[in-house]
Amino acid sequence: MKNNPFKFATVLIASVGLFGCDSNKTSDTAQTSATAKAVDGMVWIEGGSFWMGTDELEAYAVERPAVQREVKGFWMDETEVTNAQFSKFVEETGYVTVAERKIDWEELKKQLPPDTPKLPDDQLQPGSLVFSPPNHPVSTQSNDISQWWKWVNGASWKHPEGPNSSIAGRENHPVVHIAFEDAEAYAKWAGKRLPTEAEWEYAAKAGKEKVRYAWGTEFRPNGQFMANTFQGDFPHQNLVEDNFAGTAPVKSFQANGFGLYDMIGNVWELTADWYDAIQFSRVAGIAPPLDSAMNKCYNPTNPYAQEKVIKGGSFLCADDYCINYRPSARQGHAYDSGTSNVGFRCVKDAE
Repeated sequence: MKNNPFKFATVLIASVGLFGCDSNKTSDTAQTSATAKAVDGMVWIEGGSFWMGTDELEAYAVERPAVQREVKGFWMDETEVTNAQFSKFVEETGYVTVAERKIDWEELKKQLPPDTPKLPDDQLQPGSLVFSPPNHPVSTQSNDISQWWKWVNGASWKHPEGPNSSIAGRENHPVVHIAFEDAEAYAKWAGKRLPTEAEWEYAAKAGKEKVRYAWGTEFRPNGQFMANTFQGDFPHQNLVEDNFAGTAPVKSFQANGFGLYDMIGNVWELTADWYDAIQFSRVAGIAPPLDSAMNKCYNPTNPYAQEKVIKGGSFLCADDYCINYRPSARQGHAYDSGTSNVGFRCVKDAE
């Protein structure tokens, strides 16, 4: 079993200055691809039942046990939302993302341990978390993510590495530094919504169940890279064997069986669901139900944060640290912040 991947902090951790199977498809009687109205840039996903999660012992505990779920048919963006698409949204609406706003301490402290002292004003400026690899080997055993993640004032979707960077030439890359409310605002503008975790995983598996990867049992069939991930010694040495050190243009790798690109790797993707670390155990009746009246989510390693489920892994997933380049993989991500490796795609109900 590999090391457990880092848990995204609410904004950052204290040391940086902030804290932080073959498908059993069934016909969708309400709507089929033959009668659904075509939607530009989206793929129709026929509804059906499937096994969500996994029983693999080499997977993380938060993915077990596999439980049977059913989804109705829906449309899904064939790619992650790109910088060009998000730019159009901002141009037409004047929307300002969370990363571009000064941090509200009163809101932030709700997700921090009691009696956390107020941060100085220079640490409450607009910004976001940026992957900043060290120039030397570091131990990942402690999951001290401050060794490779830094809070950068001025980092945002328009300036992915900080104020001196831009998205020029990266128009077709997935937009990043997106908080949940940013993704929701875009989806509403586009007449869409964010996928549920079940919808996302069903679409990622594309009829292949009880196999480790979205495309089969081998990570690199016939030596071919199937997704944008990290090769080398994480976090300091990326060998870039797949030709991408960071995000890749969408459609750089082949689509899955449903015609969806980059469901694995490139950037983590936000879903509509609150994160529950033992959700599948609850569904299977192994653990008691979550008291939704008291809690929106449950993460024993980050008890104060309110997190949304992210899926699919990113360009930072590595076989020596974070093996989340699989459809069943899941993590919690603070709903009120973004990072340089988290984006999203949208879905749309049948009309």
